Amino acid sequence: MTSRIPRDSRLRLVRPRPLAAAPSAVNERRPRRPAPRPPQGTPAPAELARMARSGLAAAARVARWADNALGPGRDAATDDGKATLSQTTAERAAADLGLTIDRIRADWDTARLAGLVEVHGDSARPGWRLRAWDRDDSAVLRGWVALFDAWSLASPEPEEQEPAAVAEVVSAMPQVLSFLQLSAGPVPVEQLLDLLRQRVTELRTERCEVPYGTGSDPAAPLARVPVDADPAEPAPDAADAELAPLLDWALHALASVGALTCGGGQATLTPLGSWAVWVKLEQICVAAQSPAGNIEQSAEGMLRGCAQLRPNAARAEYRAWLAARTVGSAVNELLLAARGDDALLRGLAFEALRVVGAPAEPDVRAVAEEPTLRPYALLWLAEHDGVDPEDAHEVLTREEATWLWVDTAAAVADHGEAPMLVRHLESALQPTVPALLTEVRAVGHPRTVQVLVALAAAHPDPALAKAVRRAAFQVHTGGN
Repeated sequence: MTSRIPRDSRLRLVRPRPLAAAPSAVNERRPRRPAPRPPQGTPAPAELARMARSGLAAAARVARWADNALGPGRDAATDDGKATLSQTTAERAAADLGLTIDRIRADWDTARLAGLVEVHGDSARPGWRLRAWDRDDSAVLRGWVALFDAWSLASPEPEEQEPAAVAEVVSAMPQVLSFLQLSAGPVPVEQLLDLLRQRVTELRTERCEVPYGTGSDPAAPLARVPVDADPAEPAPDAADAELAPLLDWALHALASVGALTCGGGQATLTPLGSWAVWVKLEQICVAAQSPAGNIEQSAEGMLRGCAQLRPNAARAEYRAWLAARTVGSAVNELLLAARGDDALLRGLAFEALRVVGAPAEPDVRAVAEEPTLRPYALLWLAEHDGVDPEDAHEVLTREEATWLWVDTAAAVADHGEAPMLVRHLESALQPTVPALLTEVRAVGHPRTVQVLVALAAAHPDPALAKAVRRAAFQVHTGGN
């Protein structure tokens, strides 16, 4: 007589892997884009990193001082909630380092913009780049590029200028920097001013604003505009009078971060500045060559479009999508998609966040307290901190690992095939099916019933399928 008691089926212990790494039914055969090379004459990465370390030495010194002097349980770094160094702390740093308070504040701000120090509330902690400063050239260069991206914050805006005009110049400067990079040498400031005027005019025309020199009153006479003039063209004298001081501010702000040099009525990109602009231009090229055409989609649409791609192709698509957006908005969109009901998008969103890298760290750390995102966030943070991806799952508690197993099973049940769901059973941490079922029921995942029903329907072993089906019924009815 055959026993109907479910067998204590042993499960193979298989290291969990991201869902995005699972084989796809779609074979991707697109040719790989060759790695771009920087322009001839660009210094080697090691030399660029040496330049970046030199330019950020003062900021790194203040960051190391903060690491030693402002640790947990010691003095607060800030007192206004805006990461501004408090007066007491600034005075202490100035005394310890033999610098002026103004110099300390300037170096502190640079350290924050470069990611060498992070401020949370009224406490400061060293950024990951500071830990890797002496051994990782890529970390140093990423820190410098972060500072380069924030050049408009490195110097105070001209007080006498309208904020809208300042914003227009900041929006127009990428084209000016591209021109400097392509020129590969000194460019007269007057020529840059003319280019800036044209670009700002284009921005205003796109917004259908009244051009320079026409006045703000619709009924005002337009006699000062020549009859044969292009109404989209501003009056040059008026435009130059408004833009010249703003261009001067922008060039000096870029010079303060080490991106260019100014002198003798000319501006020249430094080797670091030229390399950074080239990197930005390459990102635009990648965005323009979005492999699967998802660049215009929302984060959710892009992730759904990547669901059928193999991992390498999906990463290329993530890079293209990210290059067309600011880091902050892209990270927010991805986390919003991860909070949805589709577990597949949750896993893919964190794969895309791995492509974002360090800039996403504060946001990922912030969502680590959300139960739905916590296991994904902890794995992301562990890998970000240098833990081998194969061992990252060890940072999860047994309950968190089980919750992630159920969430991944939900994604497979919704989007995969029955054999894949059966294979997923083998990746569970629990050594036996009864132990797995007990812990799955205990974690309270909202998709537990659906996952167990799908697994019971897919598994070829009748006894095991019956045990899983019984567990699903018990979860559904709240029984034991």
